[in-house]
Amino acid sequence: MKLATLRNGDRDGQLLIVSRDLKKAIQAKSAPTMQLALDNWNTVAPRLEEEYKDLNNGNTNAAFDFDEAACTSPLPRAVQWLDASAYVNHVQLVRQARGAEIPETFWTDPLMYQGGSDTFLAPHETIKMETTDWGIDMEAETAVILDDVEMGSKETLALSRVRLIMLVNDVSLRGLIPAELAKGFGFLQSKPSSSFSPVAVTPDELGSAWEDGKVKLPIHVDLNGKPLGRANAGVDMTFNFAKLISHAAKTRPLCAGTILGSGTISNKGKDGGPGKPIQEGGLGYSCLAEERMVETILTGKPTTPFMQFGDNVTIAMYDNDGKSIFGSINQTVEKYNPPA
Repeated sequence: MKLATLRNGDRDGQLLIVSRDLKKAIQAKSAPTMQLALDNWNTVAPRLEEEYKDLNNGNTNAAFDFDEAACTSPLPRAVQWLDASAYVNHVQLVRQARGAEIPETFWTDPLMYQGGSDTFLAPHETIKMETTDWGIDMEAETAVILDDVEMGSKETLALSRVRLIMLVNDVSLRGLIPAELAKGFGFLQSKPSSSFSPVAVTPDELGSAWEDGKVKLPIHVDLNGKPLGRANAGVDMTFNFAKLISHAAKTRPLCAGTILGSGTISNKGKDGGPGKPIQEGGLGYSCLAEERMVETILTGKPTTPFMQFGDNVTIAMYDNDGKSIFGSINQTVEKYNPPA
């Protein structure tokens, strides 16, 4: 099943059911919003499935052309947004670039933070920033939307609570991160509103690509129309979603509608070392910071700039037949002038 949220003037939008090929959609009859569907998933999901089957089989007169640009993120706001760093290769490169060793616990205990979830960007909405001095970066990730998760849930039970899967652009301001982390309280200003793919899908839509709590497909990241990254989300994922969900629920329950991100998707090079740019035969990078870290490791300094006004990033994922699964995140950085 594929679901989206249509912008309609209300904060939570209108729940849409989207055809498998992303060409058609209908307004859901079984629930008006994504959050209400998640709150009542066991009773609502079977009815949504029936509507989904009717849409794909052409058994409805209510279908209209699906427009990604008319959508908000599947959850325009969420009860909770948690983001992990499941690809320890990414963290290791961060440490290596500044000459620091990675603690051994990073391989056994996931990194995770709680981000702002009150204002997500739409998947085709501009990224507005006052200045490029803050080091504007994208982070391409996968994410799951959860049903209620009981406190202390072990991995098998935790994974069974995954209801939907989507893509993420976790917008990061690299220039603000060091000073914030130095305070010892974590991210705030350096992690502005994130955006998610137009469409969220149930795990069965991925078929064999959803296995062992991982999405085993490449994530396509393009910057200004040129390939930046093609890292496989199922490779080098140190902590799968079962482990991440269980970790998040160790000391408290998680509410239906919680979003949990994988962190920046990052693959090692064929030789086990840092990955290479696509132009050099590698899989590239899911964020500019990683490319800059590799440049620092290899040459002593970064040469790739962070995003500038007018720069565009697109993030998408395709099945083995080359068909888009989630639609695309398509965002351009724009100058923001705050109110006087």
